[in-house]
Amino acid sequence: MEENLRQQPTEIIKIAFYGPESTGKTTLAMQLAVEFETLWVPEFARNYLQEKWDATKQICQLEDLLPIAIGQTQLENEALSKANHYLFCDTNLLATKVFSDIYYGFSDPLLVAAAQNHIYDLIFLTDVDVPWEKDDLRDKPHNRQETLVIFEQELIKNKKPYIKLSGNKEERLNKAIQVIKDVTKSKKLGFNSHDFIEIFKRNINIETLEYQFQIVRNGLPKINLDRPAILNDGITSLSREEAIYQATYFDEKKKNLKLKKFVPASGAASRMFKFLSEFVNGYKPNEESINAYINRIKDKNLALFLVAKDKFAFYYDVLETTKTLVSDYDNASKDVKDYAFIEAMLSPNHYNFAGKPKGILPFHKYNDRIATAIEEHINECIWYATSSNESHLHFTVSEEHQTDFEYIVKEIKSKLEFQNNISIFVNYSYQVKATDVVAVDLEGNPFRDENGQLLFRPGGHGALIENLNNLDADVVYIKNIDNVIQNHIEDIALYKKALAGILIQIQEGVFNYLHLLDSDLVADENLNEMVNFLFEKLNITVTDDFSKYTKESKIEYLQNILNRPIRVCGMVKNEGEPGGGPFWVRDSKGNIFLQIIEASQIDEGQINILKKATHFNPVDLVCGIKNYKGQLFDLKQFVDKNTGFIVDKNKNGKPLKAFELPGLWNGSMAKWLTVFVEVPLITFNPVKTVNDLLKPAHQPVDE
Repeated sequence: MEENLRQQPTEIIKIAFYGPESTGKTTLAMQLAVEFETLWVPEFARNYLQEKWDATKQICQLEDLLPIAIGQTQLENEALSKANHYLFCDTNLLATKVFSDIYYGFSDPLLVAAAQNHIYDLIFLTDVDVPWEKDDLRDKPHNRQETLVIFEQELIKNKKPYIKLSGNKEERLNKAIQVIKDVTKSKKLGFNSHDFIEIFKRNINIETLEYQFQIVRNGLPKINLDRPAILNDGITSLSREEAIYQATYFDEKKKNLKLKKFVPASGAASRMFKFLSEFVNGYKPNEESINAYINRIKDKNLALFLVAKDKFAFYYDVLETTKTLVSDYDNASKDVKDYAFIEAMLSPNHYNFAGKPKGILPFHKYNDRIATAIEEHINECIWYATSSNESHLHFTVSEEHQTDFEYIVKEIKSKLEFQNNISIFVNYSYQVKATDVVAVDLEGNPFRDENGQLLFRPGGHGALIENLNNLDADVVYIKNIDNVIQNHIEDIALYKKALAGILIQIQEGVFNYLHLLDSDLVADENLNEMVNFLFEKLNITVTDDFSKYTKESKIEYLQNILNRPIRVCGMVKNEGEPGGGPFWVRDSKGNIFLQIIEASQIDEGQINILKKATHFNPVDLVCGIKNYKGQLFDLKQFVDKNTGFIVDKNKNGKPLKAFELPGLWNGSMAKWLTVFVEVPLITFNPVKTVNDLLKPAHQPVDE
């Protein structure tokens, strides 16, 4: 008996349709068999029970279910030898088992075991959102939703890979066709059915994964640098007088503009406390002093931290907790106190600073309060991103930390609104799951953890182009969460508004030209003027044979170049900070354009060009994301998909590789109109390590 219920092994992709009666399973099986030029397996029970009804007028009995299961299995096995790559099954034994439970409250153990053991590459659960159609064998027109729940619970209980099909016949068919094509591609990439379901739930595009796997296996093409961007060759200088003029120009224009500040803030602060975490893990309290540890590994960061720890905004709070952790604190040694202080900072049972996002950490100490980076960003936003008495700020956060952000905002919002006579609006978004990437092992196959599960990793900050794309604003400021300041806010605001003024002036010129190109009034001299504008204002040189184009081709060419989002990027002099910088880049067609490039994107043969760079990217951007008709651009259309990063990581000691999307201000904005402007170093005050909070920009002025 058991042998008759056993599936034959096969390389054929088997798809089963499963769900309550009259939900379109047979129709779909037949349609898909035609679409994929193969066979479909009918429901054995229909003929079996119809013949029984015709002969005896008797309906299904419990003793019929095992013969039905055997007959269904036999039909499937026989069809495998004739199927063409795919086999579509109108039902499966799990459906038989569910009907047995519903009608008789019992299922034969042989049927249960066979239903559990039968394997399909995918099961489509057919929804009950289609009309019930009567025939001789159907008798459940009521409680269809409750029946569907029973069917779905059985799939979950038995850990079957399934996708629900809803909608009208056309919608179901189209979805099924696409899913089956994606399942096929996923198998070729080394994914199993359960992997595919995880990928599907995250809305990750299989073709995108296929491309990413190829990149990780074969490597990314290196960026071809032409030369570094320097002052008067790609970077525009900006005197204080010019900054005041541009800021004033912006203030005159902003009343008609919707402004928004965009702050990536989802990452944890683990790197900020890296040297302290290494100390906690590597220090041997019973074998050496802290000073011996510092000398042993030459840890200057730890030495500075311990000497100056009372300067940190969090010092007194952590100290009070430390005193409760050390018995007889007053008489304990300095090493014991210092070690306990750092443990209290990092322990998940206490402050867990390294496990929290930077935004919610105590950054600055004022006479009346401790301020987080969140508060400082809101305060900045009021200074330079307010129009019509409204200030808008958007944080990208991790979902589990949004409540922490909201709590801090609530604590300070009313006070700041009252002090500045404005309304403050703060909203949030998460990195889109569909931008997650799948890690691979060193052989280029999907990486699996100790439980055999795929490892999904965030796609890097380039994934935030999706979040930026969902904003509705005329001008968007972009600034990292850790780049805030405790003093000199007037200088920060001046140069941010100056960048916005430059953006608006460029945007006005671009929009005027695009409107002219749309009209019948454009003359040859206008086209020549636009070519000069591109060169002088946007550092863009038209193609060498532009003069040979017809007038219509020139118009189309200029429209294509000008109708793009615009970014004005502040650049500071390079003082050795790690990160990207401004360069002239040559593409595969020989075109040269401005781009922000990271060191990891550069081939070793071009290191000399890298060393000649004079400026650094502080992530100080002002962006125009609407076109000349007032419509939002689809920013995803301006990403250079041939860029990105390959990172080497490990999971529980196992090495892995992963693709990271083109950086938000690198490849994700590669096709934007780009202007680089030099801004003072005072505008750049990142907190990469906790010791950066000891710098003057993060300390009270009177100290």
